[in-house]
Amino acid sequence: MELVTTFYHALLSTLHDVLPIGIVLVGFQVLVLRRRIRNLGQIVTAFVFVLIGLALFLEGLNIALFPLGKLMANQLTAPGFLGLTDSGGAPGWTHYLWLYLFAATIGFSTTIAEPALIAVAIKANQVSGGVIGIWGLRIAVAIGVAFGIALGSFRVVTGTPLHLYIMAGYILVLIQTLYAPKSIVALAYDSGGVTTSTVTVPLVTALGLGLSTNIPGRNPLYDGFGMIAFASLFPIMAVMGYAQISEWYSHRGKGPAAGKTGG
Repeated sequence: MELVTTFYHALLSTLHDVLPIGIVLVGFQVLVLRRRIRNLGQIVTAFVFVLIGLALFLEGLNIALFPLGKLMANQLTAPGFLGLTDSGGAPGWTHYLWLYLFAATIGFSTTIAEPALIAVAIKANQVSGGVIGIWGLRIAVAIGVAFGIALGSFRVVTGTPLHLYIMAGYILVLIQTLYAPKSIVALAYDSGGVTTSTVTVPLVTALGLGLSTNIPGRNPLYDGFGMIAFASLFPIMAVMGYAQISEWYSHRGKGPAAGKTGG
């Protein structure tokens, strides 16, 4: 009964958030464009499906994903797991290697499952006429997020300032922008934004807060947040790097053939 009650409240909250979008769309269609709404029945049905789906997803986040992220952070930072039960010494950053691996794995897997990224990859594939592969883009972004979340976990463990990583990262992004294929730059920048969506954000946030709560000397407010910045920054590098490597490999493959033809 408690589960039904919480879902009911989640449904009302989702309706409160989504309803203004529907009002804006219908208002412009009727009052500004002055066109009748086609397939109204299908649109209303789809809107109800979206509403129920979002409510179920948000309820699932609160019940499962948030607690799971915190639980994994607790277990991976436990002194017994780090092998410090007997020695009693302070753990160094090398003791958390399993944590970095878990962070990279969770970053990769959540990004692959990210609906926003799937939608962008499909549209990029259609617009480019198949030149940009759906899976190629998704995997490139996922690798960037995996590296970013692992590095973000390292930052929480070591307590180093967030702004140093972000400044250095965007300097590299600016340098890459100058040399990357121009057709991929805008998509690369958008790829950094689509990772901060419904699947990635809850788990990564829960992981960061769990780490900062369990690692000695860390403050959840100062150290727990900031992981999403890594998830947004490094996919930009990864997509542009993927395009640069593909371009270099393509030119390298054509070089010997061209030379042989000329001879």
